Amino acid sequence: MATSSEDMNKKLTFRRFKDGYNKWDAWTDKIFKEDSSYKCPTYVHRTPPCQGSCPSGEDIRGWLDIVRGIEKPPAGVDWHEYAFRRSTDANPFPAIMGRVCPAPCQDGCNRNEVEDFVGINSIEQFIGDTALANNYTFEKPGTESGKKVAIIGGGPAGLAGAYQLRRKGHAVTLFDDHEELGGFMRYGIPSYRTPRDVLDGEIKRILDMGVEVRTSTRVGKDVSVEELEKEYDAILWCVGTHSGRLVPIEGADAPNSISGIAFLAAFNEGRLQAVSGKVIVIGGGDTSIDVASVARRLGAIKNINEKDRPENVIMGHTAHDAASIAAREGADVTLTSLFPVENMTAAEHEVRDAIHEGVKIKGSVMPLEAIKGEDGRIKAVKFAECEMVDNRPTPKEGTEFELECDLLVSAIGQSGNLEGFEELDNGHGFIDADRNYQVPGKPGHFVAGDIVRPHLLTTAIGQASVAVESIDHYLKTGDTDAVKRPKVDVHHFNLLNKLRESGHAPAPYSHEQVRGTSDADFAVHNFEDRSANEIIKATQLFLGHFEYTPRHKRKEIPVDPENIIGSYRERMEGLSEEEAQAEANRCMSCGMCFECDNCVIFCPQEAVKRTPKDQATTGRYVYTDYTRCIGCHICADVCPTGYIDMGMGE
Repeated sequence: MATSSEDMNKKLTFRRFKDGYNKWDAWTDKIFKEDSSYKCPTYVHRTPPCQGSCPSGEDIRGWLDIVRGIEKPPAGVDWHEYAFRRSTDANPFPAIMGRVCPAPCQDGCNRNEVEDFVGINSIEQFIGDTALANNYTFEKPGTESGKKVAIIGGGPAGLAGAYQLRRKGHAVTLFDDHEELGGFMRYGIPSYRTPRDVLDGEIKRILDMGVEVRTSTRVGKDVSVEELEKEYDAILWCVGTHSGRLVPIEGADAPNSISGIAFLAAFNEGRLQAVSGKVIVIGGGDTSIDVASVARRLGAIKNINEKDRPENVIMGHTAHDAASIAAREGADVTLTSLFPVENMTAAEHEVRDAIHEGVKIKGSVMPLEAIKGEDGRIKAVKFAECEMVDNRPTPKEGTEFELECDLLVSAIGQSGNLEGFEELDNGHGFIDADRNYQVPGKPGHFVAGDIVRPHLLTTAIGQASVAVESIDHYLKTGDTDAVKRPKVDVHHFNLLNKLRESGHAPAPYSHEQVRGTSDADFAVHNFEDRSANEIIKATQLFLGHFEYTPRHKRKEIPVDPENIIGSYRERMEGLSEEEAQAEANRCMSCGMCFECDNCVIFCPQEAVKRTPKDQATTGRYVYTDYTRCIGCHICADVCPTGYIDMGMGE
């Protein structure tokens, strides 16, 4: 049947060839050469780009293969729990990260070359929600090391550090100057994005591993750094960046000019329950979207008392009560960005939701001046359209305009509050780190999270994992020269561990000299692990294997502008088990066999065979009989995942 024009315009699966490759070669000249070809297949494990793009280095392909049923759990373990264990090896917050992570893994997904990325964060949310529903816990360490580590800051980096340190048997005390743990996950992200029961559940799992907690305790004030150095064997600084910056324009020092960090903290602490008049948010990132969306949900008080002005509440001078917010109405909220709306750094769906909820967004504009009234408060902000010249915003002449303003919120960056431990300050409100997240020149001091460089939650979690490796090395050896990190620094699938887990560990090696090991049971044959050095590209896959399959998306629950005030329910509904498995099945398992049988079916010599079921496991599904292989390379050509290389014999 002829292909319709509609289907021809879709981004369907096909094998990409170079220009000029429009004629078939004479296969008989290249393939059927009896045994004169010197190359035979070998099985090569590489890191998939989703995992290579994940700042916390999760074994994404691994837990997707578990959800879809490719990788089997050990006897007596349910696949739901097995997927949870694999996921949390790198990141202990699957339910939270599945909701709020902007998912750079999805940008890197090779499935984008077929039709659309795999919905990785939606499956991660399913894993996390299932774990909470089933009360999965983290195991306490079998043995204690006798070493004690102080962690300063109970946000994503500090909690992830506590989790990884307890897994290694080190005692941990968490210090945090807030009443509750969670850091930016609790005080910087609104509850409709990080539901508090979900956050509390994922934090509790970590604390139940035996973590001591000292909240409402400020290091440098309530306890000195010198005291910590005497009592603990190492210190991990994860203090975050809870000091926001104001927009650097004339007039921005007015009382009704505040930072996005302070705004969100006041809201999440329950003090701020309304705004006033017209709100202008300057930013373009996720924090600015959160501020604008929260302002719309809070609503505005038209005739406001001085004590109820948002800036007074945010700065801690007063707090809203039920009577003061009774007369709320829709807030007029405008968000501005130096970049075009489509190029803003905020997640695309967050921008889309904010616009739907009534936030006005102006792109490619820059603030020039905050205009004050007689009372010293900002009454308007002057803007101009702008363009980037030498990577700096430059106003366009003659495009100036003013926007009325009752509250100016700057969400343009943040820094840390290092009062009490200023010796760690690098001069810019941050703490320096080497590549192993040690504080240079301070043996026993380590650092992770936004205080190194503000970025994603998953970045902070990944940094904490590396820092813990460095701490563990330091505690065991006293050596500040940490072990060299791999080129592709993620949590890798380990075939040898999988063989042991499935009861197929190689036999002990007697170390006697032998010729050839193809039949020996003490060696793992025709397998090469390049995952620590290589990320597999889409050009190494056989994309023609994959059919056009639409993504299974989470159901969005939009909030209409007229119903926005006081609406704090989640915007998305998680996938069902069937949907999660179907979406996981779209994973192309890049760099690892997913048992499609193509190599077995298409081998003309029947040289590629399935490993007997009683010997098979993930990564050991097929093997090659080299007495039959003629080096025709068909198996490598039809391997969808790029797992087969014609490398044996090179």
